[in-house]
Amino acid sequence: MTVTVTLPERSQTAASIRPAAIIEKPSLIGLDREALGNALREKGVPEKQIKMRVAQIWNWLYVRGVSDFDHMANVSKDMREMLKTHFTIARPEIVEEQVSNDGTRKWLLRFPPRGAGRPVEVEAVYIPEEGRGTLCISSQVGCTLTCSFCHTGTQKLVRNLTAEEILSQLLLARDRLGDFPDRETPVGTMMPSSDRKVTNIVMMGMGEPLYNFEEVKKALLIATDGDGLSLSKRRVTLSTSGVVPEIYRTGEEIGVMLAISLHAVRDELRDMLVPINKKYPLKELIEACRNYPGLSNARRITFEYVMLKDVNDSLEDAKGLIQLLKGVPAKINLIPFNPWPGTNYQCSDWAQIEKFADFINQAGYASPIRTPRGRDILAACGQLKSESERMRKTERLAFEAMMIANHGEDDD
Repeated sequence: MTVTVTLPERSQTAASIRPAAIIEKPSLIGLDREALGNALREKGVPEKQIKMRVAQIWNWLYVRGVSDFDHMANVSKDMREMLKTHFTIARPEIVEEQVSNDGTRKWLLRFPPRGAGRPVEVEAVYIPEEGRGTLCISSQVGCTLTCSFCHTGTQKLVRNLTAEEILSQLLLARDRLGDFPDRETPVGTMMPSSDRKVTNIVMMGMGEPLYNFEEVKKALLIATDGDGLSLSKRRVTLSTSGVVPEIYRTGEEIGVMLAISLHAVRDELRDMLVPINKKYPLKELIEACRNYPGLSNARRITFEYVMLKDVNDSLEDAKGLIQLLKGVPAKINLIPFNPWPGTNYQCSDWAQIEKFADFINQAGYASPIRTPRGRDILAACGQLKSESERMRKTERLAFEAMMIANHGEDDD
């Protein structure tokens, strides 16, 4: 049974009734400490107070998880009034929240236009498992990559998300799950057997993260800051279709785990499935992976491989995959294809997927087959789309889906 959470009418129409001046207030979310200090300095906060005020606000935003300046109890009233006048720390508007019968949650979130001409919408998805809770975060509104098997890729790019908007997806999810101090978890919510509800995040929602590198970098460095949200970098995975020049920078400047949307082992096929391959072919991509900073058997690269019937699922393809990845510490996630209206592809037969997985396992690579998740709310990889192009609910219920799993390490 799918549950759609009905939100208060005010929250669903808030964007249309808020004064423009309020919407355009700059947010303090997504600023690093230096930028946060500069923002306070520009509003007249004395220099001798800057370090203390930055530490206070940082703690309230990322440890306590407040979204209202009035809740910053140890900040003076005058300071709180100044902050309210000039800045915002509000969460994005929730247009819709869906809860799958397997505990997967999907939020449709609305952000201000910021040059797009109208408010924009993205989706974020939470997947609870026994030992972890994984949040899938979007980095762009739409996508430029036009991967032929991906439903998200059929929506044109509208704009990049800001560091604030990327980070806000994590903050909102933790709000809704009761994952900040003194917050209650919603009754009936499925949760991992861990102290935290969100233990892992994956940059695997809408968009190509490495085409929005600087904003993604800012957001992830805050998410992994030890004095704030404090996620381990080994529990954060960035997924790319293969923007080769930025792969090394990801390891060097962000230091998170890497996932590659591979899906084919021959250039001619990958050119069709993942068109960015025409710009950065397999040889360049795998070389960039071999040189990924910090790569080791303890910090493997995950290679995503969607299983398409009679396209890339033969044992010859499996042999080619082993050959291609030879010498690269890797894990291979096999993803049964998620159908969507208008697609020309079919999912590989389950017996064939298992044969493929067995062959890879025997060659010494871990190759988990993703478990179907969120099938009733269309929350799967490649199925995230914004409201303007979403399928009718009756259609969505007909399609099997699965969700992000097995990304990042289980232990710090």
